[in-house]
Amino acid sequence: MFEQTPGLMDEIRGRFAHVDSCPFQGDRVFFENAGGALTLNSVVETTTKFAAIPDNQGRDNPAAHALVDIINRAKADMRVLFNAPEGQFFVGESGTELLFRLIRAACIGTRGGGRVLGTTLEHPASRSAARQWSEIAGQTHVLVAHDDATGSVDPAHYAPEITPDTRVATILHTSPVTGMGVDVGAIARKIRETAPDCYIIVDGIQHAAHGRLDIQSYGIDGYVISPYKCFSRHGYGVAWVSDRLAQMPHDHLMGAPGEPWELGTRDTGAYATFSDVVAYFDWLGGRFSDSDDRRTRIEAAGRAIHEHETALTDAMLHGTGNLAGLADIPGIGVIGGIDNPRREGLVSITVDGVPAAEVVSRLNAQGIRTHTRKADHYSGNILDPLGLDSCIRVSLCHYNTTDEVARFLTAIREIAESAA
Repeated sequence: MFEQTPGLMDEIRGRFAHVDSCPFQGDRVFFENAGGALTLNSVVETTTKFAAIPDNQGRDNPAAHALVDIINRAKADMRVLFNAPEGQFFVGESGTELLFRLIRAACIGTRGGGRVLGTTLEHPASRSAARQWSEIAGQTHVLVAHDDATGSVDPAHYAPEITPDTRVATILHTSPVTGMGVDVGAIARKIRETAPDCYIIVDGIQHAAHGRLDIQSYGIDGYVISPYKCFSRHGYGVAWVSDRLAQMPHDHLMGAPGEPWELGTRDTGAYATFSDVVAYFDWLGGRFSDSDDRRTRIEAAGRAIHEHETALTDAMLHGTGNLAGLADIPGIGVIGGIDNPRREGLVSITVDGVPAAEVVSRLNAQGIRTHTRKADHYSGNILDPLGLDSCIRVSLCHYNTTDEVARFLTAIREIAESAA
């Protein structure tokens, strides 16, 4: 854990804006990271700097040349963070918008029969895009049922529905409701055993903040994230496409060189702030690796983040100090089970006798920020099969501390006991 290294937790938290207080509420614990992580101070500074620059890329002047260099540097940084030496990166309006664009291109490019395969675990961004564009492309959209008990999905769930005519497949890397991760590489390999030419597109929006990105090992064709969930800011998404997906028909300007995916002049500041994110992973990894290689340091950061977040969720589930954990508080239900190795910094719970929205409100009154997930178009796919109309999502990140977990456990126990 980061807290075992003197001073490191303070260094980490010092790099983020509003780490322990809200400008509208005051003192608070931020356990709503799955809804949008804290923003790096460097991102705030970079955003301010670039918002004031009037120049655009592609002109013959020093400012325009500098902006192009910044964009190219950011794309190189993305290659290192994602471990994607081939293919291309670009930014768009949001992660959802980019998922729609990639899935549309894959479906239209393979139109005229065949299957588009996904799972019931997925966020509506990928499920909606796959349903819409498979219908337009004359394809059959098939959803594999996820495992309610584990809150995840694995190759064995996909296997019965993989056919040689599977043209497109979507994978969710981490669920924003259950918090459980998925073995993307194993699922992709299972798909390609039967449908080697299938276009595989991954929603990595919920996974990115937890590190351990490795596109080269996955064997996929598209990967999308939302940087505001990975220490940057709102207003843009980042996508990677393989060389073969890049060549599929897609929206672009007539006569533009190469296979461009960006539409219009994008914000250079968006690219620059993502370089800030990569620099942060690099810095953190440097505390756990003496290597001179950036990728090695970034891998070290991912391992350290996973270890710290696992320790925090274990403390939340099993207790810390003399405080009982969620597993031992009567009336608390935990989605996905107690000891689930797939968990990535997120615990979704119910409290017997207390509606989720009321629990969230009562926690908020004590300065603990969580979120209600309802059985609506966002989360009904997870909650309906469990017979739940809502749950409380408690989402952690590596800048959270054991003391904050203890504060939450004290508060949630009081709420549970008040309903007993």
